[in-house]
Amino acid sequence: MISKQDWPEINAGSMADIAFLLLIFFLVTTTMDVDSGILKKIPQKEKHPREITIKEKNLLEITINKNNELFINEQTVAISELKEIALNFIDNGGGLNKDGQECNWCNGNKNPKSSDHPTKAIIAIDADRNADYGTYISVLDNINSAYDQLRNKLSVKLYGKNYNALEGAYKKASKNKEPILKKIKNIREKYPLLISDIDVSPDMAKR
Repeated sequence: MISKQDWPEINAGSMADIAFLLLIFFLVTTTMDVDSGILKKIPQKEKHPREITIKEKNLLEITINKNNELFINEQTVAISELKEIALNFIDNGGGLNKDGQECNWCNGNKNPKSSDHPTKAIIAIDADRNADYGTYISVLDNINSAYDQLRNKLSVKLYGKNYNALEGAYKKASKNKEPILKKIKNIREKYPLLISDIDVSPDMAKR
C-alpha cells in the first residue's frame, strides 16, 4: 500500500514562467481601441485681445443644433450641400482684400451680398454641446474639402500640379526645398484656411 508520503510530487516551478509567457502573448496580440481626435493647432491666448470687426457678409456661420440639424442664415441645409455652399462663399470674390486688391484668381459669382475676398471669408461653426461628434466632423470635412478643391485648382493653373502634390514633393525633397515651399505659401495666402469655432457674431460687424 502506497502512503501519501510516497506519492510523486509535481514540479510546479515552471508554471510561473508559462503564465508569464502567456501574459506577454496576449499583450502583444491584443488590439486596443484608441480614441481619435482632430489635429488642430490652438492659438495662444493673447494678454490683450484685439476686437475683431467683420462685415456680416464675410461671415458664414454654420449652426449645429442638438438634433444634429444644420442651419445657415436660419435656414436648414443638408450636409451634402455644405461643400458647394462653402465653395461659393470662399471663392465669391465680390470685393477687395485689405490692401484694396481684387481677387483675380477667384471664379465665383462676385455676389455683392457674399464675401469680398478669400482672405476675408470666415467660416464659423457653432455646435450645440449635445450635438453628435460625428456631425461636427462631417461639417469640418466638407469645409476642408472645399478649401482643398480651390487650392488644388489654383495650383494646377499656376504650377501644373495640384496643391496636394506640392505638399508631397516638399516632404520628399531632401534639398532645394525652398522653391516648392514658396509655391505652397503662395497658394495658402490666396486661399487661407479661415475656420473658427469661436462665437463670432454678425452683430459685431460695424462696417
